[in-house]
Amino acid sequence: MPGKLFCGSPRARLAATVTDYRMREGRSGLPTRVWGRGVSDNRRVSIPTPTISDDSPQQVRRPIGLGIFLIVTGLTGWYGAMQLITQRIERLLDPGFVLNCDVNPLVSCGSVMESPQAALFGFPNPLLGVAGFVAPIAVGAALLAGARFDRWFWALFMAGVTLAGVFVMWLFVQSVYVIGALCPWCMLVWVAVIPMFWWLLLWVLQRGVLAPAGHPIQRIAAAVWPFTWTLAFLTIAGIAIAIIVQFPGLLPSLLP
Repeated sequence: MPGKLFCGSPRARLAATVTDYRMREGRSGLPTRVWGRGVSDNRRVSIPTPTISDDSPQQVRRPIGLGIFLIVTGLTGWYGAMQLITQRIERLLDPGFVLNCDVNPLVSCGSVMESPQAALFGFPNPLLGVAGFVAPIAVGAALLAGARFDRWFWALFMAGVTLAGVFVMWLFVQSVYVIGALCPWCMLVWVAVIPMFWWLLLWVLQRGVLAPAGHPIQRIAAAVWPFTWTLAFLTIAGIAIAIIVQFPGLLPSLLP
């Protein structure tokens, strides 16, 4: 034992010393080398590999699908808004300029641009889109790069997308039932915002981002999540049906 004096022959003392060191090795789990008359005890010690818990960042799957979807819908909406800006500038520079989205009296960006609803906040509405659609593009790129955001960020981002969805529905009502004309580039923006809203809403709810884990709303969102595209399709289909009902001559006017 440690600190014990051994008596007897040198061989007996050496054997007792080796036994003592082996006992220490068993308690500490570390390799021990014993020196004395050419006797050594080297053992290979296996070091356990660190394991990664399920809650560690390495195990959290990056939402690649959401990132790609935000980039695609953001670019689509931004392109539609930018087309409206460029067409408006061309019209300001040349009053006789024919807009590329003026097809007939029913499908006419010019009629929508000249309405008060086209500048709800005192400046052209497309400026909101050109600036606002940068957000989903940036968030999507950040998600693909592995960024992780706090709850407050997702709450603000979801609030912004929700406001965009409400604004799009308001523009739809104004365009169809008040102005009486359709703007193709505006409708492209609608098609970008509507699925973005449904996808992001169900994603943040079923991931527990905006609600505590195990909350009933999370279970409901998880059950509805596989039908996200169905909700987006039904929303767009409802808009299309409303347009056809309101403008029964629309489809014949588009035929050659």
